[in-house]
Amino acid sequence: MSEYTGAVTVGGDMDVRRLPGLTITKVAVGPMSNNAYLLRCTQTDEGLLVDAANEADRLRDLVAFEGPPVSAILTTHRHADHWQALAETAEAAGAAIYAGDEDADELPVAVDERLVHGDEVTLGDLSLEIIALRGHTPGSVAVLYRDPEGTPHLFTGDSLFPGGVGRTTSTTDFTSLIDDVEARVFDTLPDDTWFYPGHGDDSTLGAERPHLAEWRARGW
Repeated sequence: MSEYTGAVTVGGDMDVRRLPGLTITKVAVGPMSNNAYLLRCTQTDEGLLVDAANEADRLRDLVAFEGPPVSAILTTHRHADHWQALAETAEAAGAAIYAGDEDADELPVAVDERLVHGDEVTLGDLSLEIIALRGHTPGSVAVLYRDPEGTPHLFTGDSLFPGGVGRTTSTTDFTSLIDDVEARVFDTLPDDTWFYPGHGDDSTLGAERPHLAEWRARGW
């Protein structure tokens, strides 16, 4: 298996990162090139899918990659490009649905776990932390895995990308998002934290940190 890069394309191969406690598998799906991430505990094989965005047939294969079908699907936020395959994938896997509390009612299926800032999600032997990042949508959430043997890994949906925070539609929403991203991500996590966005390539907090003041000044 080649070294993980996080560079995936729609219709292309998945990319797999193997940590001691967690396997992360990334694919790109759909017309907006959304990223979907399979997280699987290496000790118990329990799996969680982050964003059943599109291409249900492909996600049906992903959620059963190297183990049983996932027990839960977490949707990072309410925008429709992130849940086009949610209903079909959840039914096929028999998976529970997780989403941020403020976005949960906008999804096309009933949400089993409504998440708020500071919640923890159990994945086999592992614990994943929920970080609310308000602004792109009111209920956007990120998912944090603190690898006890390495760097933190953060799944940010559309709230943080290489080069800036996610799109907002008002000054108030932008201020909310940049404030949360600074206080809840950059002020609390180290530079070697690897983050995985809802579209495109991954990055690290260290690569993006020098540009925070620039993002705030430009307003996007």
